[in-house]
Amino acid sequence: MRCPSGVIENPKDVNEYMVPIRHTTYEPELTVGSGIRCVTGEHFDGGSDLGYNRMNFRWGNVGTFQISPGSHMWQVANKYYKDDKPIPMTMCFGVPPACTLMAGAGFDYAVLPMGCDEIGIAGAVQGTPIRMVKCRTVDAYTLADAELVLEGYVHPRDRRYETKESEDAGVQGRFHFHPEWAGYMGKAYKAPTFHVTAVTMRKPETKPIIFALGVHTLDDHNIDTTVREAALYELCERLQPGIAQNVVIPYSMTDWGGCIIQVKKRHQIDEGWQRNFLAAALSCSQGMRLAIAVSEDVDPYSMDDIMWCLTTRVNPRTDILNPIPGGRGQTFMPAERMTAGEKQWTASNTQFEGGMGIDATVPFGYESDFLRPVYPVDKVNPEDFFTKKDIENAKSRMHGWVHSLARTGR
Repeated sequence: MRCPSGVIENPKDVNEYMVPIRHTTYEPELTVGSGIRCVTGEHFDGGSDLGYNRMNFRWGNVGTFQISPGSHMWQVANKYYKDDKPIPMTMCFGVPPACTLMAGAGFDYAVLPMGCDEIGIAGAVQGTPIRMVKCRTVDAYTLADAELVLEGYVHPRDRRYETKESEDAGVQGRFHFHPEWAGYMGKAYKAPTFHVTAVTMRKPETKPIIFALGVHTLDDHNIDTTVREAALYELCERLQPGIAQNVVIPYSMTDWGGCIIQVKKRHQIDEGWQRNFLAAALSCSQGMRLAIAVSEDVDPYSMDDIMWCLTTRVNPRTDILNPIPGGRGQTFMPAERMTAGEKQWTASNTQFEGGMGIDATVPFGYESDFLRPVYPVDKVNPEDFFTKKDIENAKSRMHGWVHSLARTGR
């Protein structure tokens, strides 16, 4: 547990205790992106919220606090925006892994709405309650087992530019900044600010670990998709149980950008539910631009299998859906930013193209017409014909679809 002696009240420069980094050579300034916010109690409608927000402490103990439009923190900030009330909260570093997992659970709010208990869910994941502790300088609770915690207030209406370059130009959404989950360079905006009142930490001699999270890395992808896959599966189950078999978010779908829903049609009346699932996923997950439905004979973890499926099973006239044009998307996608035209590339100026749902399933009743050849891989033992060295050599040359072939025979 964090030691009370490791308390620095009203720090002059928060970056002295952080690990601000540049991810790329394109960024003009350093950012802190691995902190996990903790909002509890009345400010989250009685529940608890964990999530990521990039920060740039340009003013010593005051930093920009970027909030993704539509996110839980966006909902909290909107709640207090008109009254201009500062929001007491913390940013935590070096937290229990289950808390890291929940922090990536963004834009699944049909299943995890405002007021849910994300810290409680993290406790269920790790099999023991997450320990909480009262903050020293703000009226809030935070994670007791964090290596380091920033206490303070988010001021929703004290909005400042994230970089000097953007501020000097007086323009939002044009200049490069911190990379984002979509796989592109982020842009600098005017963001709310986080005013730090204290830094609490373990004793320095214990050498606390501050993890500088890389964006759009495989580590980041695992954090951002594990709970989202489960939540999207649960969404399908709530609509109609028993049809969805799996939900996968491959790396190429960029965390919040898409998903693959595997279904099994049990009878004729199940036909069509896959399209309901696609529309629901695109509607309920703000920023999702591509959802694909596949049948149970497809390996949803193999992009080679998915591309084969799109090539051979999709009718472009009837199987490609555009369910919510004019809805709300995410400005982190360049294609959506461009809809603002000559206006500033901010959320209020962009339009969502409506997303794309692709029904790549086998029509019910036509299974024999879409029957895939299955090689009897379970009946052939390679060791009967090849040496261990030969087999290892062959496996070292395997790439892509052949992994699915070796595992399933398809």
